Amino acid sequence: MQAGAIGALPFMSTDSKSGSLTAIYLKLVLSAVFWGGTFVAGRMVSQEAGPFSAAFLRFTVASFFLFLFVLRSHGSIPLPERREFFRLLLLGLTGVFAYNSFFFSGLQTVPAGRASLIIAANPVFIALFAALLYRERLGFLKIFGICLSIAGAATVISRGDPAALLKGQLGLGELYILCCVASWVAYSLLGKAALKDLSPLLAVTYACALGTLLLFPAALNEGVATAVSGYSATVWACLFFLGFFASALAFIWYYEGIRAIGASRAGAFLNLVPLSAVLLAFLILQEGLDSSLVLGAAGTISGVYLTNRA
Repeated sequence: MQAGAIGALPFMSTDSKSGSLTAIYLKLVLSAVFWGGTFVAGRMVSQEAGPFSAAFLRFTVASFFLFLFVLRSHGSIPLPERREFFRLLLLGLTGVFAYNSFFFSGLQTVPAGRASLIIAANPVFIALFAALLYRERLGFLKIFGICLSIAGAATVISRGDPAALLKGQLGLGELYILCCVASWVAYSLLGKAALKDLSPLLAVTYACALGTLLLFPAALNEGVATAVSGYSATVWACLFFLGFFASALAFIWYYEGIRAIGASRAGAFLNLVPLSAVLLAFLILQEGLDSSLVLGAAGTISGVYLTNRA
């Protein structure tokens, strides 16, 4: 991935090497906490706003700040070439439009902590489909990690009764969250091609902008133009958090971390995302912790760790 442009952002420079690494680790931890917080903020927003409206407003905010970051980094806003446009459109369709529509739909009924543990299996499914589509090698440790993570996710989804899934007893909210996983797997695999010619910052900025445009008609049809005046201050604060902190700033910090310490070490911080989500949901939303959540979390996070380690 071409993260050099992101690492060169002028507002991210530090003087001493030790101070720089400390700042990098702090930003990676905060990025994981911000991403964990998306489940809590998304749960709160979804109680008042429709899924398309919430997604559109989130990425309107995110696109605005991402273009500011691009402008500050590049001195201008480079336009993608025509051959890159279709790839970026697919990224916007899968990673922004589809993922976030399912995300806010699922959070209308699924608790934030439980949803975060289902989505925590993303890296495992990405590894699995990368092996199937791109012939990436799967060793024993990776296969074991995939099986462990899927078992953990099944425990979370079924609330401790995986056999219920075989009987078709899957709630609509959980189905939406599973569609989030499918959307993100498609986004990640498509991104391998898009990032050959564009930096991650440019690719995500244009994917967000195009996804926002795709969401606009659906949000209008949902009544966003008249509904926005009735949103509470809490919803607006959550939308700003989702757009700026969790979508724009966390992305910049995460790729700065990749540039500084490498993808594997930076990726290890992603294990903090479901943990922070469960903790924040417990503290802010007073969501309970049951045995299925604890066992599922252990399986999912351990499986993701083994898959990435392999």
